[in-house]
Amino acid sequence: MIGLAASLSWVNVASKCHMIAAEPEPHLTTKETTVSHELTTAIDWLDTGHQVMMAVVASTWGSAPRRPGSLMVVRDDGVFEGSVSGGCVEGAVICEAQAMLQDKSPSDGHRALTFSVTSEKAWDVGLACGGEIVIWLFVLSPTDVSTLRSALNDLTTGRSGELRFADTKQTTWQMYEALPAKAHPKADESTHSVPVLAPLTLVIVGAVHIAQHLSVMADACEFDVIIVDPRAAFREGRSFAQATLVDDWPDDYFRQNPVTATTAVVTLTHDPKLDDAALQEILGNDVAYIGCLGSRKTHAARLERLQQRRIGEQLLARIHAPVGLDIAAATPAEIAVSILAEIIQVTRASQ
Repeated sequence: MIGLAASLSWVNVASKCHMIAAEPEPHLTTKETTVSHELTTAIDWLDTGHQVMMAVVASTWGSAPRRPGSLMVVRDDGVFEGSVSGGCVEGAVICEAQAMLQDKSPSDGHRALTFSVTSEKAWDVGLACGGEIVIWLFVLSPTDVSTLRSALNDLTTGRSGELRFADTKQTTWQMYEALPAKAHPKADESTHSVPVLAPLTLVIVGAVHIAQHLSVMADACEFDVIIVDPRAAFREGRSFAQATLVDDWPDDYFRQNPVTATTAVVTLTHDPKLDDAALQEILGNDVAYIGCLGSRKTHAARLERLQQRRIGEQLLARIHAPVGLDIAAATPAEIAVSILAEIIQVTRASQ
């Protein structure tokens, strides 16, 4: 393992490297702006004859701004996509990646970098509270394209998995049968495993005013947003950011599109014909989050109706209601903030 001491010399070393941020694609969908985009970029570069390095945040301690599993891909000419920190170590990582590609080293195709920051030097490199970041570097080759495509295909259909980099320079993709409780990079004597999680999908039942704000915020947080509402008067003539609008009844939609461990569902209509229909379809399935709009009195009535349909207390306890964190939200936009904050809190805790 190579340890690089944190100091202003990171910036000086980086200035000697040729670094160019990849131009953003204007047509990218929400899913493509997440990890899927780094994989797509790597495939495109390999297909056009470039050498490519993948950098992975293996572990962090302290104030590191990017979570374990975050990815960055670096091309042989210094073009890069993604990030492994808030900008404080990218320069050193890119320089090391370029050196490895130019020198064809190390022989096993990977390397580990450790950036440790003392409190006194923290401000100089962007880790305001000190900390440590461990970055893994892996050389990608044209033979890895089929593996990366398999990963990309699974991710775009909501299925997570892990990339496995063997010391034999063989890269494989293993889809998860069930999402692990804690998915973090790990290594043994011969293999480094990097979890790659599908982006969360947020299904909003009800094209109401709150949904207009919630869809914009969730889109900015890289959720794939779907709004389900059979009522044309609510869907038409309103803006819902890049959300997909579906005119099905919620129960029909969820029967055709079952929820997964990367799906969050929020019901906002106050209409039992819509909200209860959605809940009956999803409560018995693996789902990341369920939240329902309404007062405590409204929710008590909702629970009573669902109990009459023989849905057990254990399943009903999964519902977050009244939906959202208690921040005294009053306006539709504020309620949307509280809802999205709770979804992030719950889904992050499970990761």
